[in-house]
Amino acid sequence: MRILQLMSCRGWSSDAYWAVRVSRELERRGHEVTLGCRRGTEVPVIDRARAEGIHRVDNFHFAGGFCPRADVSDLRRLVATLARTDVVHVHRGKEHLLAVAANRLTPSPRPVVRTRHIVQAVRPHAGNVWLYRRTALVVTVTAAIRGQYLAANLVGAERTIALPGGADTEAYRPLVRDETVRTQLGGGEGRALVGMISGFRAMKGHGIVVDAVGRLAARGLRPAVALVGRGGVEPVVREAVRRAGLEGQVTFAGFMTDLAATMAAFDLALYVPLESDGMSRVVFETLAAGCPLIATRVGVVPEVLTDGEHALLVPAGDAAALATAVGRLLADPPLRRRLGEAGRRLVVERYSGARVAEALERQYARLLGA
Repeated sequence: MRILQLMSCRGWSSDAYWAVRVSRELERRGHEVTLGCRRGTEVPVIDRARAEGIHRVDNFHFAGGFCPRADVSDLRRLVATLARTDVVHVHRGKEHLLAVAANRLTPSPRPVVRTRHIVQAVRPHAGNVWLYRRTALVVTVTAAIRGQYLAANLVGAERTIALPGGADTEAYRPLVRDETVRTQLGGGEGRALVGMISGFRAMKGHGIVVDAVGRLAARGLRPAVALVGRGGVEPVVREAVRRAGLEGQVTFAGFMTDLAATMAAFDLALYVPLESDGMSRVVFETLAAGCPLIATRVGVVPEVLTDGEHALLVPAGDAAALATAVGRLLADPPLRRRLGEAGRRLVVERYSGARVAEALERQYARLLGA
């Protein structure tokens, strides 16, 4: 099949990652995939996509808002491109609208597939009704997002599927621990290391982690904690750590270039947002890396993970429950090992990028056969 993936992302977001991951996996399955990106995103998106193994890249204006000259230029190029395309797969609103409009202008319309990556519900106004009636299939990264579409009556159940996951199980796999990385993260001198990989945003739950670590310290349990990432609320979290007297225990690691090696350094990992953040990419990568995980029951987590089998699950925002779960895992190395092995097995069997691409391939073939 000749597949055109269109994404207007300005930076390396979860949308961009998902589009690139499935494009690469579809290429591996023998399909001709072209990735259409926004002009001016060479460094943050296009170079990264090429580094991930994407061979065919095209660029479009994908201008924000209504921009007649740029939009007409994109429409003309899309109409010409459709003649040598079998399926168009879009990831954001701008390219979705342009692809559907181009389909209306060509004598050979192609199936348009839309992936929805975020939790925010799509409003069923007249414009969206028009757009989604002309969309062959909607793919969502969680079952809850699919439910939003069904509740809004924008697409029928037969035209929407949930495809969680997409982790690269070759890049993220159990690795031999690098003690240099572990020391960099604060886990030297035989101290257990608890890690969290996340941007510093209010909804990510860093404050709950600090609270939980303080509760553990009051019980005499003082693991090293590495917070990997950057973001706007980092100063607030640093101040919370200072007030709790945890400076010698918590390391602010910033960005780490090799996340697979970073995960291998952890004794256990945390994913503790207060609300769903869409595809929850780090969940699947952590599991693929064989790292034992504690996660809050939000978004995709309760849809795909079983408490005590693949991970330990705790209520969102509950520092006491989080502290109990961390203490339990630190005290039980065999349980950590079992969870790591089961999590890896789950992703490989059901939620890898290869599995998502295989499911998409079946859907594309169904649409073309119809």
